Amino acid sequence: MATRRAARERALGLAYESELRGLRAVDLIAEQPVPPDEYACRIVLGADDQRDEIDALIRKYSEHWSLERMPVIDRALLRLGTFELVWVGDTPTGAVITEAVELAKQYSTKDSGRFVNGLLARIAEDVRPGDTTREA
Repeated sequence: MATRRAARERALGLAYESELRGLRAVDLIAEQPVPPDEYACRIVLGADDQRDEIDALIRKYSEHWSLERMPVIDRALLRLGTFELVWVGDTPTGAVITEAVELAKQYSTKDSGRFVNGLLARIAEDVRPGDTTREA
């Protein structure tokens, strides 16, 4: 069983590949030689299924950045993180944001960590009001 950190990293890879290839997540997962961890599947499939609502939230809180202009990795992390914040209630807000920021720092641009942190923190304030475990 993979850790949630490893599952999120795998989900990021799947979400990235899904967008680049123009495939639905379910189809991409079906063609994997080794099935991804259960949690990776849960968040990548959930983010794909809820994409319209997630994208609306991201657009609402991103300032001066259109969704299409964001780096693909950042977009994928924001979608996965937003899915966890809204639909996976047992995941601490701080864990969602911190791990998304770490993955952004590792795989995206030098400014992506700050960008992902700020945007997910604003979304968390909306979808998890009063949550004091948030790290922003």
